[in-house]
Amino acid sequence: MGSFIVSARKYRPDTFDTVVGQQHITETLVNEITNDRLAQAFLFCGPRGVGKTTCARILAKEINKGTVPEGYDYSFNIFELDAASHNSVDDIRALNEQVRIPPQTGDYKVYIIDEVHMLSQAAFNAFLKTLEEPPKYAIFILATTEKHKILPTILSRCQVFNFDRITIPQIVAHLKGIAADEKIDAEEEALHLIAQKADGAMRDALSIFDQMASFGTEGKISYQEVIDNLNILDYDYFFKVVDTFLAGDISAALVLFNEILQKGFDGELFLHGLANHMRDLLVAQNASSQQLLEKSKEIAGRYHKQSQEVSASFIVNAINILGETGTTYKTSRNQRLHIELALIKLASLQHAIDVTKKKSLS
Repeated sequence: MGSFIVSARKYRPDTFDTVVGQQHITETLVNEITNDRLAQAFLFCGPRGVGKTTCARILAKEINKGTVPEGYDYSFNIFELDAASHNSVDDIRALNEQVRIPPQTGDYKVYIIDEVHMLSQAAFNAFLKTLEEPPKYAIFILATTEKHKILPTILSRCQVFNFDRITIPQIVAHLKGIAADEKIDAEEEALHLIAQKADGAMRDALSIFDQMASFGTEGKISYQEVIDNLNILDYDYFFKVVDTFLAGDISAALVLFNEILQKGFDGELFLHGLANHMRDLLVAQNASSQQLLEKSKEIAGRYHKQSQEVSASFIVNAINILGETGTTYKTSRNQRLHIELALIKLASLQHAIDVTKKKSLS
């Protein structure tokens, strides 16, 4: 007990070249350091878990490299403030006082303020003068998930870097490397599900990965175990439901929906998943848009096969029906019946399209 280190900490990048999915930012920062064109204030903004604080710490170390003795503890030149819990005027005044003291070793003191949008209005005002005219040895790195809450006067004094959500292929590739290091046999479909559940956040993906590694068979992460443990609807259900639509089999569609409800899945989750499935079928139909299908090769093959069995007009109409159903789902008095009516419409849709075609031809 006590020797285990979570993957989010163990595999946290410590150099710019190990940061995943933010090359447009890391390359710019490396060039600024190399060409000695560093700004005195940076604002890193973007969703949670995409590397803002990690890049801030790496930048803080890189700035001081070469200006401090070998083996020097960089923490003496790097100061971190969590604005979520230190957001008062007094906290910022204390920071301003500390900024006035030059570094004892090295050329720079770097101040990282995380969740900077949590600062109070008065605290922002107290910080503004220091940010406007800082000592030449002071560099500020601000990080936030809510850029719109930052005062324009603060934004205008910072170099702003917008961090992207990390794509599913990038997360999967990173998880594969970690699985190999940890000697875990992870199925690719399982890693894709983890990446989708993480919603672009590497930290979330690593937390889920640890959870899955502790669940079920030791040293193995399987697709089925991820579905069972994360309460995810299996792709199979959506492929089967669409097959019932194409066959015009209303009874089979309703029976499948009943089976999904009995397994404990929410109707709204089913609607959302089915709409996404239809969208993926649409992008799978054309070679130019297949790159938008972020699935494993096996699952992507199934999407491509089913997409050839449906027309674009069927998919577009189906998405419209699902969109309308989703919009009125919350206010419906009988939510199950509400979805069942949508399934009846979808199972009758292909027949309606065929009838319309015959009329137009005649």
